[in-house]
Amino acid sequence: FKSVTFEDSLFKNCVFEDITSLNTYFRNCTFVNTTFYNTDLKQYKFIDSELINCTFFHIRTGCQISFNDDYSAYWIYFVNFLGTLAALPGNIVSALLMDRIGRLTMLGRGFTLKQRIPPTPKALLHLCGI
Repeated sequence: FKSVTFEDSLFKNCVFEDITSLNTYFRNCTFVNTTFYNTDLKQYKFIDSELINCTFFHIRTGCQISFNDDYSAYWIYFVNFLGTLAALPGNIVSALLMDRIGRLTMLGRGFTLKQRIPPTPKALLHLCGI
């Protein structure tokens, strides 16, 4: 199942182990003597639920990837196409400047400008290994 919503359920002496649940919710459920091990079940997934003598070990953190069927190849290519269109004006201006000024002149001016801009304190700490 991609997503399950448990309603008005009782879980007694259960063990939830190695569970990744993107859209699973518990509404008005009761958990008694239940152990959650290596799961991503967080507090917001227990809506109006009661947890009695429950323990949580090794809660998973981070971004959980969704593999919904909503992402067809059309949308993936369409979004990629829009990103390419957004970069097009900059590429045209860059090509015109490259043709007008010259490649070596643009490289030299770019390096000169880069050396005149002072580094941020965060970059300095990173260079020092802090």
